[in-house]
Formats: sequence, C-alpha cells, structure tokens
Amino acid sequence: MRKTFDEQLMQLNREMISMGALCENVIAMAAKSLLEADMDLARKVAITDAEIDQKEREIESLCLKLLLQQQPVARDLRIVSSALKMITDMERIGDQSADIAEIVLLGNVCTPDDKLHIGNMARAAIKMVTDAVDAFVSRDIKAAVAVIKYDDVVDDLFNKLKHELIAIFGTSPEKGEYALDLLMIAKYFERIGDHATNIAEWVVFSITGRHEGAGEAEE
Repeated sequence: MRKTFDEQLMQLNREMISMGALCENVIAMAAKSLLEADMDLARKVAITDAEIDQKEREIESLCLKLLLQQQPVARDLRIVSSALKMITDMERIGDQSADIAEIVLLGNVCTPDDKLHIGNMARAAIKMVTDAVDAFVSRDIKAAVAVIKYDDVVDDLFNKLKHELIAIFGTSPEKGEYALDLLMIAKYFERIGDHATNIAEWVVFSITGRHEGAGEAEE
C-alpha cells in the first residue's frame, strides 16, 4: 500500500512540475508579446492558459483519488492538500497572463518606452513561480521562504513603474490610455508574484504544518 502511495506521490510531483512549466511559459509568452509587440504570440497565450486549466483538473482528480483511496494522514495529507491549494494559484497565474495578452492585443501598449520595469517584473515573477514549485517538489523550506521574501522585489518594481506612469499622466495626457494599460499589466504581474508567494507559503505548510500570511493575491 505504501509503495503504491509513494508512486502516486511521485506522479503528483511530475504533474506539479508540468503545470509549473506551463505557468512559466505563459508568463514568458505574455511578457514577450508585450515587449516585442508580437500579436501572434499574444493570441497563443490563451491556448497555454487552457492547457493550464486542463492540468489543474487532472491534478485535482489525482489529489482526490489519493485522499479517497489512500486516506493519507499527517505529513502526507499536508502534501496532497497543499497541492490542491497550489494549483488554484497556478491556474490564476494562467488567467492573469491571459489578461495581459488581451491588453496587448488592444494595441495601446505597443511602444518601446517605459517597459524596463515591466520586463524585470516578468522575469522576477517567472523566477518566483519556478522556485516555488521546485521547493514543493524538493520539500525545501529554505527555498520556499526565499520565494516569499523575493516578492518584495516585484512589489518594488511595481511601485517604481507606478510612479513613472503617474508622471506620464501629468506631463503627457495624450499617453493616458497607454499609461493606464501599462499600469494594469504591471498590476497583473504583481498579482502573479502574490500567487507565487501563496504557493511558497503552502510549501511551508506542507513541511511544517504551519501556514502564515498568504491570501494577498486577488482574483
């Protein structure tokens, strides 16, 4: 019985890695479509978002099977229940990347200026998601805590960009729509960072049984 359960846990790890990779890809695609004004790539983001939705359903089914058939307790129960929580945040990461791509398709942000912080925010968000999923698979509490702390980097970049965009509103009213759309995109990247933080906090819970903070990410 234990051997079967361990094999299913390994399958869960593989599926989580796969969903994490999809999340990394969808963020990267959304960011690249913005930075390079690539409309074809922006349209493909929705396809990857749908793949993330499907992966969420598959992992949810696996977790429920583990809970019903194996009836795990203590640490094993925390691992499975944490995975169920994490895939919700991962699914929302896909949704928010799709929201970014939709704004890109409107064509109002396809100009080269003021995007440095956006690119840095995207790279920081990808790093957070990657490291959070890796921490779950490797049961690495230090790596999870590092992800939680790294959210400050994304928040700092958001604040810098927000102040720059406020200045644009004041000095170049004709760029108001552009600045507003870019601010929305920045907010989506900030939310992605919050979701990665939530994932990392569930990793900590899966290891220690303690869950602190979280809940900051918005729908």
